This record gives sequence, C-alpha cells and structure tokens, in this order.
Amino acid sequence: MSGLSEQLLNVHGVELCVETFGDPADPPILLIHGAAASMDYWETAFCELLAAGPRYVVRYDHRDTGRSVSYPPGKPGYTGTDLVRDPVGILDALGIGRAHVAGLSMGGGIAQQLVLDFPDRVRSLTLIATSPLGDDLPPAADRIKAAFATEATPTDWSDPDAAVDALIAAEKLYAGTLPYDEPARRALVRAMIARTTDLESAMTNHWILPDDDTPPLRPRLGEIRVPVLVLHGTEDPLFPPAHGEALAREIPDARLVLLGGAGHELPEPTWDTAVPAILAVTSAG
Repeated sequence: MSGLSEQLLNVHGVELCVETFGDPADPPILLIHGAAASMDYWETAFCELLAAGPRYVVRYDHRDTGRSVSYPPGKPGYTGTDLVRDPVGILDALGIGRAHVAGLSMGGGIAQQLVLDFPDRVRSLTLIATSPLGDDLPPAADRIKAAFATEATPTDWSDPDAAVDALIAAEKLYAGTLPYDEPARRALVRAMIARTTDLESAMTNHWILPDDDTPPLRPRLGEIRVPVLVLHGTEDPLFPPAHGEALAREIPDARLVLLGGAGHELPEPTWDTAVPAILAVTSAG
C-alpha cells in the first residue's frame, strides 16, 4: 500500500499540500506534526501501518514547510491561529466532517486547540510528545537549555549537505536512548529538503510567529469530551514525562502510554506500541 499522489488544496485562500493513505470510506485520521516539520516526518511506513488498520490517513505540510504556501524568511504572513484553522480547512476540502486527530509536539498543541475550538470536528485525540504547559511542570533537560542558550554559527540552509547535518544534529539532541538509524534519517531529511519550497523559511518562520493573544489552553482541558490517548517518551528531553502525565490527569478519561526509551519523537522502535494504541482510540467516536 502506498500513499496517493500529493495534492495541493485551496485552504482559506492559500495552497496546502496534502497526502492521503487508504480508503476514504474508512475512519479518517488527520496527522499534525510539530514546528518547522513537513508531512515527511510522519513517515510513510507509519502512515501505511495506520491505513492497514483500516484507517484513512491524512498528512499535510504546514504553511512554510514542504510544498505548502511559503512566505519570505523572517516574514510569516500568518499566526498560530491560522495553523489551528488550517486542519479544519483541510477536512472541509476533503469532505470530512469529523476526524480522529493526532498531533506531535507543536502539532499536539494545535490538536488541543482544535478539539476545544471545533469540538464537532474531532472524533478522538492522540497527543504525542506534547504538553499542557505550565510553570509547575519540569523544565527541559540541561542539554536542551544549553542549546537554546548557545549562539551557534547560522546554518546555510541553501547548502543541502550543511542543512542535513544541522537537522540530524538537532534530531539527535532531542532523541532518547533507543537506537537511532542515522542513514534512514538522513535519507528522510534529504527527501524533505528536495520537496521544500524554501528551507530557510521552513526553519525560521514558525519560531517567530506574531503573538495572537490566544488564552492558555490548560484551564480548559477538562472540557474535552472525546476519547484521548497520550503517548509520551520516558526520555523526552524537552517535555519530561510529567508533561504527558499532566495531560492524562487533566483531560477526562485520557489514557497515558509511556514509550520506553523514546525522546521528543515517535521513532520506529515505538510503533509496535504506538500504532495499536492509536488504532484502539480511533475505534471509538
């Protein structure tokens, strides 16, 4: 089984690149990845496992990533609210009324906002390597804080080799203790770069989005009424496991599954646990 050809959809007046796997008659799962991450990071083999569920799997490029609309580096023409509205527009364009939604990292934040602002569009929620945020939760690991505090030489994003090296180094920084398949990851990153309109924009613009005064989500988590699965790595250096535990505690009836050895990621060694758990939560609703 392989994904259908990518398609550019008109969503809220801009073009977003979308790819689907499986039969549109099966329950739909919309996958939302993290900041600066194109659809490539939802690996094709992972999407195929879900589609065999059977599920109708939808992955897409955020604005400024992959083949979706691109803005000049340093000048994103959108806000975080637009990134929340884009998944709704994609569902509209595909004729999907309600979908199961899975979000990773920033995508998990988008998914939380989505279910709270558009509850009639979400059938279930899977939150991966994400957080409800709050000063009461443990900080990032020292190596992450050090990386943020260090003024590194800027990457020349127009140099594919330098870009691959920088992105692999960042992945390793956020990885856990599970085996890291560097050749496979380098191949994935090279493929992502090859289909990205402007890599500098992709690596810049999500981090400088203007503040659109969105109220904190955490006080509203108790409003969520759909089945919820929380997947969280035991070695996540950005959001230690207490972040996932807080989500599972504060969202009614949420199920927490800790992924042993995983970092801020959903690597292939976790799929034997993660995929059945996602298929289970998406069998309801």
